[in-house]
Amino acid sequence: MKQIRQLIVVEGRHDSAKLKEFFVCDTIETGGTSLGEEVIERIRRAKEKRGVIIFTDPDSPGNRIRNAINQAVPGCENAFIDKKLARTDRKVGIEHAEKEDLEEALANLIIYEEKPAETITYEDLYELGLSGTDNSSALREKAGNALHIGFGNAKTMLKRLNCLGITKEELRKVLDQ
Repeated sequence: MKQIRQLIVVEGRHDSAKLKEFFVCDTIETGGTSLGEEVIERIRRAKEKRGVIIFTDPDSPGNRIRNAINQAVPGCENAFIDKKLARTDRKVGIEHAEKEDLEEALANLIIYEEKPAETITYEDLYELGLSGTDNSSALREKAGNALHIGFGNAKTMLKRLNCLGITKEELRKVLDQ
């Protein structure tokens, strides 16, 4: 089994159990969206000692947790998995993903810059069809999966693209594939 040095932040015990089936790793469980200062402090200490990977579920609550942690503890690594790869008929979560998909997500970690330079604007998103059309959501999902940054609304996508310094041309190439 592959060993992961960093602590992995997940939402619950089922996520931890799933990761530990395939990896030698330690996790911190947030216990849901109500992040207490105690959990944030554990994540801060873990980041200083071993590094942290935020690997929350690919849904709205997971995005809220991820954003809160990235704001409170800048410099964490982030792993994303496509919602289609982490679901059952009724539920979405890391615990439902296959080993290969988890490996892929953990192999493509990103770190958000604290104050990124804006490389893409809302106008660029609109021009590329990522905002303002009936197909925008599907295009954002395609781009998010290809760039390993997860799915989000136009505002979230813009922030993630700019945090990574993705240019309009790089984004256009992804969308043309």
